[in-house]
Amino acid sequence: MKQFVLVFFFGISTIISAQQIDYNTKKGYIAEGYDVVSYFLDNKPVEGKKKFTTTFDGVKFKFSTEKHLKFFKENPKKYVPQYGGYCAYAVAEKNIKINIDPEEFQIRDGKLYLFYSSFFGSKLTNWKEADTKKLQVKADKNWKKLKHKK
Repeated sequence: MKQFVLVFFFGISTIISAQQIDYNTKKGYIAEGYDVVSYFLDNKPVEGKKKFTTTFDGVKFKFSTEKHLKFFKENPKKYVPQYGGYCAYAVAEKNIKINIDPEEFQIRDGKLYLFYSSFFGSKLTNWKEADTKKLQVKADKNWKKLKHKK
């Protein structure tokens, strides 16, 4: 019986750990430490402060104010970036996870999308120039498989 319980425990713990989402935690925090609530309330990215930190779904978040931290704790799923905080355009078009520039974002249908940006251009621009609804559908489909891969 002990062997069965032990096998059952390890089997369940493997399933649970396999279901965790691979969040983009460059610099140790989601959105590179930017306050995810600020995108919604201030319509701009604001860097978070270490004194206003919390963990949700095993991931650390920083906030610029205690008020933003409180809003997040009341409804965290509202503020978590889509696709684990990876570049929405890359998830949609390339079926890959790429780090983001936290200052490249879009709030669409009440959701936060983050994007990669470099010397060669912004993927936010590509996202806006394309049929965004189709990209969202494509990204949602791709993310179902990508979210568990590290």
